[in-house]
Amino acid sequence: MKIKSWLLFAIITTLFWGVWGAFIEIPEKAGFPATLGYSVWALTMIPCALVALKIINWELQYDKRSILLGSAVGFLGAGGQLILFQALRWGPAYLVFPIISLYPVVTIIMGVGLLKEKANPRSWFGIALALVAIVLLSYQPPDSSGRGVIWLFLAFFVFLFWGIQAYVMKFSQETMKAESVFFYMMATGVVLIPIALLMTDFSQEINWGFRGPYLAAMIQVLNAIGALMFVYAVRYGKTIIVVPMTALAPVITIILSLIIYSVVPHPITLGGMVSAVVAIYLMAE
Repeated sequence: MKIKSWLLFAIITTLFWGVWGAFIEIPEKAGFPATLGYSVWALTMIPCALVALKIINWELQYDKRSILLGSAVGFLGAGGQLILFQALRWGPAYLVFPIISLYPVVTIIMGVGLLKEKANPRSWFGIALALVAIVLLSYQPPDSSGRGVIWLFLAFFVFLFWGIQAYVMKFSQETMKAESVFFYMMATGVVLIPIALLMTDFSQEINWGFRGPYLAAMIQVLNAIGALMFVYAVRYGKTIIVVPMTALAPVITIILSLIIYSVVPHPITLGGMVSAVVAIYLMAE
């Protein structure tokens, strides 16, 4: 049976983001801050954007609507990432991640209400199961870190930003090519690099060797390619299915971590993995 294009792109996205998640901590643990990792990621988006433009013979759409919508997609995604950095500085990860992980709920509500997307009963059950799996997969051991309540508002903003992003991405492609959307995602990501640099504590020792920016670039390009595939998946598929499915990338991350680092997942996380596998099967109609 010929695999549907949206499903193929969604699977590639999930695989690339899952592998990226398994290795992204290596540069950070080696002394290369996550904020600088963001900067490297934004730069790795450039070659991917050039490849995308080559596909459409360099015919970038630059009318006001395209620039506005494309930039909105980029700012919602990249801006949410920068806000997440601050939320994790001020708040406990075991609460921040579960809140943010539910962003597909926003996409689903907007997909059904504004895009008029529909799904059969089997897919809806898969979507519901995927949301449960996403929360379980985001489980973090409780700790006593965190101060104030500002982190809660920041986490909520990321939740909204990432949930709205897929809707805007789908809406924009009613008149825009996927490649143009990705170009503006790259451009806005690069524009936000100075903010990431301002958020970096340069008073601490930073690893500028191979395990720093160079290894980070090799890993972050997986994220960049995954982002391009995600744009295509949204282009050809339904956001109410594509977004929950690609949000299950941590399953790949956990499996690789088990193989490479011998890290045995928590029973709650294992439950999330089982739920995720079943959810993907049900959603891949």
